[in-house]
Amino acid sequence: MTAPGPPVPPPVSLAALRARYAGLVGAVLLAVAGYLGGALPDAPLGATPTSIWRAPDGPATLTCWLIGTMLLVGAWWSLREGAPSTRWAYVTAGLWALPLLVAPPMGSRDVYSYACQGWTYAHGVDPYTVGVAAAGCPWLDTVAPIWRDTPAPYGPVFMLLAALAVSLGGGLTGTIVALRVIAVAGLLLAALCLPGLARAAGVPARRAVWLALAGPLVGVHLVAGAHNDAVMLGLLLCGLLVVVRRPGRPAGLLLAGALLGLAVTVKASAVVVVPFAVLAGMPGRYTVRALLRHCGWLAGGLLAALLVTSAVSGLGFGWVGGLTHSGDSEQWTSPPTAVGFVIDYAGALVGRDPQAVPVVRAVALLLLAGVLVVLWWRAWQTLCRLPEDAGPELAGPALVASKLVGPEGAGPRVARSRVALHGAAVALVATVVLSPVFHPWYATWPLALLALTAARTTWFVLPTAAAAFLALPDGTNLARVTKAPGALAMTALLLTVLVRTARRRPR
Repeated sequence: MTAPGPPVPPPVSLAALRARYAGLVGAVLLAVAGYLGGALPDAPLGATPTSIWRAPDGPATLTCWLIGTMLLVGAWWSLREGAPSTRWAYVTAGLWALPLLVAPPMGSRDVYSYACQGWTYAHGVDPYTVGVAAAGCPWLDTVAPIWRDTPAPYGPVFMLLAALAVSLGGGLTGTIVALRVIAVAGLLLAALCLPGLARAAGVPARRAVWLALAGPLVGVHLVAGAHNDAVMLGLLLCGLLVVVRRPGRPAGLLLAGALLGLAVTVKASAVVVVPFAVLAGMPGRYTVRALLRHCGWLAGGLLAALLVTSAVSGLGFGWVGGLTHSGDSEQWTSPPTAVGFVIDYAGALVGRDPQAVPVVRAVALLLLAGVLVVLWWRAWQTLCRLPEDAGPELAGPALVASKLVGPEGAGPRVARSRVALHGAAVALVATVVLSPVFHPWYATWPLALLALTAARTTWFVLPTAAAAFLALPDGTNLARVTKAPGALAMTALLLTVLVRTARRRPR
């Protein structure tokens, strides 16, 4: 008798193959658009869609960008319920990333700001007190004017990485390549963590990997654009994986806290996940005493990471002050900013100048603080009510109904992990929605955790897909040239969502 061989994977459907190669064509077209009119060092600043169209390669650039984005978005959307297999999802995401990996920077000019901030720090100047213009960065002409005189809004870990990129790269091109390698390393770390987190949440890894890694924002903004959000996400997911794999163990909680602290010192928005990580790290009964004990271990690791990185960098906590400048850009893609614009427009009709944007933004931040507290409290209450033998049905009825919970999702640990991880995902959604500024790549923050926990995908995949069309290859943000209509549309959408939500609430 012959021994049975390894299981044969199911055949890949024609629809999946069409999606794979349509997305690949889209990625190639986007790379072509990058070479024709991407965020190149000598590209003109302050461009508009009209000026881009009138450039020699303008029609070809915009055509390749539009068709490529449509193909990439359509291919990702078509398999939003899950790729044929986890390996297939990895291979396809990697295949789509390859053309963008060798393309020029696209979608924004932030990578040049990173390069100049790294140069500033590498030459002994504090990037949290001196802008890159005053520091004398030799690549200043490549940086968007709005960021030339502002201090760096990133933590010391990223400043260390940016300075390392400058040291390794030497010139501007080498620095950009090194920054892209760092961003890809962050994505690879996230890719390694996704299957373990998917098992912890009781969802198929094939869906989590597809949604988190194959999306158009990942390829364009995290790979080609080399945004540091990739590093933050990698560290964030790694910290959460340690928490769910080693719940209740002091060493595991310390390590998880340190990883989450490193994520915060790349980009401070990661801090909203920390309270939910504490819940994910509690193995037994949910009591206040247990909460304080596990919170202490996790907070100890996080504070150690903050103190060590601030000391090693020699920059202290000056980066906290730099966060106040992240809202210098005003765009209607941020709902609070859009509402402020509309109030200002209404005031102008009656001869007033309310200057409502900073006020509405401040109110939104206060609201965000309240929303985060409510989200954490609801997660805590849900976990306290879970019986010791909680099954997958208590992890979310919609998840079970959608058949996303497999046999591995039958234990109480899955229910607990999913509640905590979903709370973290919604906290990131609230952070993105209520923040003073929204850029397309910000949508990748909650995307990874929603891919692990959400039962239905359309509600977050659709706005993520729409965000892929907001930035042109050279970094021109369409929100900048659609200020009034965009603000009105965003405010109307916000009111519609609020009214529908209020009507659905039980009376």
